[in-house]
Amino acid sequence: MHKIEKLFDINTLLMTLFSSLETIREEKGIELIYDMQATIPRELRGDSAVLLRLLTKILTFVFQNTDKKEIILSLEAPEDFMYEEPISFKIQKTNIDKEKILKFLETNLSKDLEMLEGKIIYERDVDIYLDIPFMINELGYRRHYRLPAASMLGKKVLLIGESEQVSQSIKKMFNYFLYDVDVGLDAFKSKGNDLTPYDILIIEDKYNTEELEHIIARVQQNIPLKYVLLQDDHHVEHKTISVSTHLIKPATEESVFELIVSLFKNEKDHREIRIQTKENIVDLEKILQVHKHNEKHVNPSTKYEENLKSMIEKRREIDLPVLDTKTGEENTKKMGLKYANELKNFLDSFDRSDIYFREIVNEKSIHKIKEFCIDLEKHAKLIGAENILKLAETVSLIFVYNKLELLPIYPGKYHIELQKLITEIKKELRIK
Repeated sequence: MHKIEKLFDINTLLMTLFSSLETIREEKGIELIYDMQATIPRELRGDSAVLLRLLTKILTFVFQNTDKKEIILSLEAPEDFMYEEPISFKIQKTNIDKEKILKFLETNLSKDLEMLEGKIIYERDVDIYLDIPFMINELGYRRHYRLPAASMLGKKVLLIGESEQVSQSIKKMFNYFLYDVDVGLDAFKSKGNDLTPYDILIIEDKYNTEELEHIIARVQQNIPLKYVLLQDDHHVEHKTISVSTHLIKPATEESVFELIVSLFKNEKDHREIRIQTKENIVDLEKILQVHKHNEKHVNPSTKYEENLKSMIEKRREIDLPVLDTKTGEENTKKMGLKYANELKNFLDSFDRSDIYFREIVNEKSIHKIKEFCIDLEKHAKLIGAENILKLAETVSLIFVYNKLELLPIYPGKYHIELQKLITEIKKELRIK
């Protein structure tokens, strides 16, 4: 079998993997963490499509069968990656029966492993352990990420995250660039609650408050502290007074590299001597504990629901025409149809459909809701019914993420929008 040796970026593959697992991750409320050794080359040669398929199969199986809320995918490689070396992919502590895991690996991965020339490693303390050989893109290339300026070297980071495992994974990635990283409030307290030595402050976005932002902004008047929010990929950004940028989970070596470059690309080459002042003393523990005390515990699925609601709210703010005849005429013309005929077809198909929609929502008939939304979107888009189209897309969004409990308000909304649209169509067709 001919082995494919195409060039690919391991970070891009890992982010694609993360996105492809979005639905099951959110359904199970599982956080996927990448733990990458500094020896992993940035660019590799091999069959990335098969590797992506294999890792997707593995993580889908793990997510379906684990009761853990954090799963770590570890990537390890030899210290001297000379030419072609094995990369180890490991997953530990899944709480899945070992025999079930081995049966899955041997039954479902054999073809992909053969194509990659990989093998299963049987080790008692590791649930899943695969060795897959890849070629390095550039021979003798030891440092896979090189900071472009001296001003980016020798920085100190304070990292305060919700998950210890996520924090330690990110710390390891900063350590690659020889950054000194303190993790957690205890480490910060041991330094006297003083932000003066730090170049970067990274805090989980759920802990961020307007009060904290004002405190950090005051500190930033004294020292060039970069304030970074650690956030998941569904976070809706808002304007802030002190936040420099965001680090999106799951972090990879490349995303940390890009973060550093973006933060310090305009810095001078020398580091200013900083003088400790009382203004840089901040009791972060007190601030964050107050925030946690006031905040009800939110599990991952509830947090995701809140972010989904935010996306829906943004859609509501968009002001669209009830019937955009110009767009509708262009759409029908492209398809060789007559606009007036399609308006009549919409009336025939969807007049009184608000009653049917209310019924299937009350029944929570998933299949019927899906079919109705697809049909409504198709016809609404064709005739330029922009407002109805937006509503149908929003309902589809709720359906896709299996949040049917958010649906009850939409039959009423659809009734109102449908009546407006029917009135506009009748005006266009001059029907009384």
